[in-house]
Amino acid sequence: MSVPARTVRRAEQVEADVHVAVAIVGGGACGLTAALMLADAGVDCVVLERDALPSGSTALSSGFIPAPGTRAQLAHGVADDSAARFAADIQAKAHGRAAGALVDAYAAAIGPALDALQERHGLAWMLLDGFLYPGHSVHRMHALPQKTGASLMAALQAAVEAAGIPVLTQAVVDTLVLDPHDRVIGIDYLRPDGQHETLGCSALLLACNGFGGNTEMVRALLPEMAEATFGGHVGNDGSAVRWGESLGARLRDLGGYQGHGSWVTPQGALMSWAVMMEGGVQINREGRRFHDETQGYSEAAVHVLAQPGGIAWNVFDAPLLTLARGFPDFCEAEAAGALRRCESVAALADCIGCDSAVLQGTLDAMRSGTAPDGRVFTRGLDAPYFAVKVTGALFHTQGGLDTAPDMRVLRQNGTPFANLLAAGGAAGGVSGDAVWGYLSGNGLLSAVAGGYIAAHTAAALVQHKEASA
Repeated sequence: MSVPARTVRRAEQVEADVHVAVAIVGGGACGLTAALMLADAGVDCVVLERDALPSGSTALSSGFIPAPGTRAQLAHGVADDSAARFAADIQAKAHGRAAGALVDAYAAAIGPALDALQERHGLAWMLLDGFLYPGHSVHRMHALPQKTGASLMAALQAAVEAAGIPVLTQAVVDTLVLDPHDRVIGIDYLRPDGQHETLGCSALLLACNGFGGNTEMVRALLPEMAEATFGGHVGNDGSAVRWGESLGARLRDLGGYQGHGSWVTPQGALMSWAVMMEGGVQINREGRRFHDETQGYSEAAVHVLAQPGGIAWNVFDAPLLTLARGFPDFCEAEAAGALRRCESVAALADCIGCDSAVLQGTLDAMRSGTAPDGRVFTRGLDAPYFAVKVTGALFHTQGGLDTAPDMRVLRQNGTPFANLLAAGGAAGGVSGDAVWGYLSGNGLLSAVAGGYIAAHTAAALVQHKEASA
């Protein structure tokens, strides 16, 4: 995919039949969360979505969102979490290289955002308390009971429909319209019949995603992922970055992204990293472990791709299989034939295609307690063994438009555009500028918290404009 044609035009006023208080480009978790919060505030908005059905990266994810201090967390007896503790975990994973003001803003906003979605829009969060995801010091990962990103999108879409919020699908926004004072006054978008239409607005939120689906941008900005499978949404075409360049906006953390070292191949499904955290291992074609799996699934993508053939095997045993079957994505991969059962080390070696003695040594080392790479094992694996063939994948980028903590887009000199906002994948996230900075859930954290904050900012801008009119 080449860099898309995303342009900016200047006009004294916009010629549009329809004017809306807030226009939202992108109907993923970020855009729909923002729309719901705007509706709650009594501010009219329109969501413009390029696809026939809103989905985005959210629908392809596990749908898990980390948040402190929520009703769901407190109901499970987790009373020792806080926004400050969450922010510290985010920065620890990013080695202190995440944008501090945004880390604090997201950590403070995500709990109220999830509670608002639950109390006012019926999203029934549950807390995943069976294990800790990499980098989290306390159980704070939330999901809907179905435990899928598709179910999260379905719930958000149902809430948006119930609230009567218009979502214009198959609307490809290609041009932002700004007046001579750098205020957004409208957008131009393309309809399926080839006609261009214009929508006037008092504020604009870019809630479209990143650039992971744009092969040219990935090669230029993330060369280590140039040949990786892309497990994200094709709509991640770099639109926000392109508009930002045209506007002279500041970009941030373009080297940051979420990878995943557990992309099931050739079936093309995601296998939960919970299996690795609870005692599973990744073994290469030589029969050896090659990294500390508990450091995180994002950086694992790079480690897996560095192995012979860019392939590894997730190896685990019966208790871990039971855990894995609690995740719908794994069940789909198993149904597609991804799971191999091996009654002995020799059979497992045949499956992987490695030397049985080398593999035996790898498995024996797990029983010693602490591996040479520092990982601590509480037990070894017992036959029968189970194996799933995986590769490393790119899921979504974490860099984009730089924003103030209120989600207004910043110019190169650090001053904010008056009424142009960005959040979610369109904006720089809180993972720093490298793959290892991604803390589990950072993508949906920035989408939902960013959408929540942006809605409050846009509502205040619109209401101030109306009051002064």
